[in-house]
Amino acid sequence: MRVITGTARGRRLKELSGMETRPTTDRVKEGLFNIIQFEIEGRRVLDLFAGTGQLGIEALSRGAERAVFVDSRREAAKLVEENLRLTGLRDRAQVVQGEALGFLASTREKFDLVFLDPPYRTPLLGQALLKLTEFDILRAHGIIICESDADAALPEVAGPYGLHRTYRYGRIKLTVFRREGAEEL
Repeated sequence: MRVITGTARGRRLKELSGMETRPTTDRVKEGLFNIIQFEIEGRRVLDLFAGTGQLGIEALSRGAERAVFVDSRREAAKLVEENLRLTGLRDRAQVVQGEALGFLASTREKFDLVFLDPPYRTPLLGQALLKLTEFDILRAHGIIICESDADAALPEVAGPYGLHRTYRYGRIKLTVFRREGAEEL
């Protein structure tokens, strides 16, 4: 697992052992960042269910202003901290060790870009998506990108949010939601 491009290009990231964390494959990560490539620079990013932190770190490497990483597991939060130090991006990041839904309910910060990549085959993705839109923590033109199993059904979201597009990469699906007022991808 490595940073694809930007200031930390080519740096290898450490991974968690065990089967609890499923890092995004390089192919899917490249596809994801091709989708949003012109919408990263200067933006505020939330990497919910951060795991290793690779999505938020990639965004920082590509010029995001700030990233917040949230994971409920202590070992994951420590690993994200370590990966941020390895990439030299620690100064623009905040790591929160806590439950994702609790974070969404309590944060006062607004984000431009949110990555939702919880464990597959759990209700967490749908719950987080609904809470995220309910609490309305995205700025105008905000983007939510959900990674899931290709067969996963996501709930409908209420305005000002809407489904923009779905991309498939074999058994993995990326679903892009946009907050009203966003330009086309």
